[in-house]
Formats: sequence, structure tokens, C-alpha cells
Amino acid sequence: MIVPLKNVEGAADIAGLMRQLGRHAKRAARVLALAPAAQKDKALAAMADAIRAGERDILAANAEDVAEAKVSGATPAFLDRLGLDQRRIAAMAQGIDVVRALTDPVGTVMERWTRPNGMIIERVRVPLGVVGIIYESRPNVTADAGVLCLKAGNAAILRGGSESQKSNRAIHAALIQGLRKADLPEAAVSLVPTRDRAAVGMMLAGLDNTIDVMVPRGGKDLVARVQAEARVPVFAHLEGVCHVYVDRAASLDMAKSIVLNAKMRRTGVCGAAETLLVDRACAATHLKPLIDVLLAAGCEVRGDQAVQAVDRRAKPASHEDWSTEYLDAIITAGLVDGVAGAIAHVERYGSHHTDAIVTDDPAAAEKFLAEVDSAIVLHNASTQFADGGEFGFGAEIGIATGRFHARGPVGVEQLTAFKYRVHGAGQIRP
Repeated sequence: MIVPLKNVEGAADIAGLMRQLGRHAKRAARVLALAPAAQKDKALAAMADAIRAGERDILAANAEDVAEAKVSGATPAFLDRLGLDQRRIAAMAQGIDVVRALTDPVGTVMERWTRPNGMIIERVRVPLGVVGIIYESRPNVTADAGVLCLKAGNAAILRGGSESQKSNRAIHAALIQGLRKADLPEAAVSLVPTRDRAAVGMMLAGLDNTIDVMVPRGGKDLVARVQAEARVPVFAHLEGVCHVYVDRAASLDMAKSIVLNAKMRRTGVCGAAETLLVDRACAATHLKPLIDVLLAAGCEVRGDQAVQAVDRRAKPASHEDWSTEYLDAIITAGLVDGVAGAIAHVERYGSHHTDAIVTDDPAAAEKFLAEVDSAIVLHNASTQFADGGEFGFGAEIGIATGRFHARGPVGVEQLTAFKYRVHGAGQIRP
């Protein structure tokens, strides 16, 4: 369902619009919950085709958003998150194809058992219902969130950032084409057509009990607000303070490659490394080369006394730096006493998002993987793999760092709940 922007004027109209979106989404969710896999997959195939066919329109809309952001003084990291090009649009469409190829989770029997009285009990996957997504900057979230929700039988209400509104509209138009071709309700993927912040508050309140779960994707302030004000369950992470720990048994060449990629591949993503920890036992051989490779790549290094001693270009790290998500070409670096020291540091300063160890010692790797309490822990791999697409999910709706229901990349399977089906033959309880 697309509501013309001319209808959005004043708080009263916005409230009416949002209630309308909620009602239509709830009805669409009931349709999607019963839609066969083939019908949903037909919509997804048409969505991918429409994204590819609409590349020129999407790029033109995005160019306008980027131009406005530059005028407003946006940072390079922000512009990287906002910008689209042919490669990113192709990846968006390919991600839809991957989601389409996934097994439909709805109706899957997770477990089945027979009770002594002969009753058969099944735990079966079902959709969550209506998923509200509030996001900033990245217009690709419009496609990722919409298609993941659709595959899992959920309706989506999308509220993108004002800075990417034109891009979001162009991508959303392609998604609507796919829904039409599959004869599914357009309200299955709704885009809030207003920049008014009042719409966010209404979504957090649940839109008269029409929203079943909220997913925020954006900066710390947005996520904190959603977690504080939401009247419905939330899948979210507040910050991505991600660490790479280089152990005494690490290959130096591998460590340099992983650290450089983890920090500099894309500095503005939540899986970018923000802290480098080096085992004190290998500082003499590993610390200086690691700092060199970062500085050579244009990364600012803020370090402890040991880091400053090996390279005067390193700036002193403040207490706040150790728990800061920079989302920029800046990293905090320091020494720790072995894998136990690294685990203690991550527990104190980390955000339970993504943390990695580089080592050839299986025991050290196992200890780190077992004891670091993060949604994603990696051994000998870059933290930039913290992404649903890299996990084989096709895309992700976000990274969840909580402990309930979903953790890590939230893909199709994580966008379902379950119910119990009980088959009897006349049993009554004594």
C-alpha cells in the first residue's frame, strides 16, 4: 500500500495514516501467514527483477539523497552507508534471489514426540506477524527487511531515515511490483511516507497492537530510544564495539590481513573492528607491524603506552576510547596478558556484538570462543563477516545481541516463532 505524501499533513493526519498502515499490515500478515511458498517466491523473483530493471531510477534517487547529505555536512562514513552504486544494487537483487532459494520456514515441524497417552505433539514454525523496522542511512535495508519478512510470512512496516527517503521510495516501488505480480497484498511491505518523527513514537507504542516486534537499525541514539520506549519486543544491538585479539600463537601475516580487513574494509558497518588487542607475549614481533599496516592504510590509532612507544604517530587512548564505536577510520589498540586478559577486556568494554581471535593454538581459540559472551565470535576470520548474507541468510534484518529468541544476524528463521499442534484420539485428562 502506497499512501500519497500529499495526504500527510499535521499530527492528526499522521496519526490517522499510521493507524491505517497498522490495520492494513495486520490484514496482510494474516494473508501471508497462509500464503504458499510458491506464491511468496514468485513475489521475491519479481522483486529482484524489478530492482535490476529499476537500477537507473534507484541510482538517480540515491544521487539526490547523497547530494543533500553532502550539503548538510555528512561524514565520509555516513555517505558510505548512504550511497548506492551498480555493484550494491546488483548485490541487493542477488540477496533477494538467495532469500528466495531458502527453505520456507513457515510450517516446518521443529520437533515431534508422542506422549504415553498416545497424543502426538508437534512444535511448528509460524510467522511473528507484523514487524516494524526503523532504520537510518542504509537504503538497502528497505529491500533486505522487506524480503526477509515476506519469506517468513510476516508483514513489514518500514520507517527509513529522512536522509535516504528518495532512495527508499525507489526501492520500495520495486518491491510493490513484486507483490502485485504474485497477487499478494501491497500492505505486506509498507513504507511510512513521512519524515515526521511522530511516526516513530507511534510505531514504538505498537500502533494499536498491530506491530508484534520492532527492529531498529541505526545509530546509538536511535537504538537506545527504541529499547527504552518500545511497548513491543525488540531485536537490536546498541553498539558494535568489536575486537580483534592477536594471540601469541598467531601468524603475523594472517593477523595483519585480518586486522586490516576487520577495520578498513568498510569502517561504517557494525561489524567493523574498533579495538585491537595484542598478546603481551608477542608484542616484540607483532605489535609494530600491526600498527604500521593500520597507519599505512590511513587509520588513526589511539593506543596505550606500549602502542605509543612503538610508534609516535599513535595518539594516547582515553578511558572512553576503549568502549567507543567509531564507525570511522579510527581504532584503539593495546596489550593484554594472553587469552584470559583478552576475554576480560572484551567483557569489560565490549558490546556483545562480534569479537575475533587470531591464533594457531587450538586451545586458545577454544577458550576464546567458549568464554567470550558475544552474539558472534570468530577464529582466524575478520569481524566484517558479521553479516546475514555472509552467514548464508541472503540478507539480515539486523544483528541481535540480546539473549531472547534471536541472537546474531536476524534472518528468515529468526523471524518466526512457533506454536504447538497436538493430535489426539479422544484423550481426556484424568
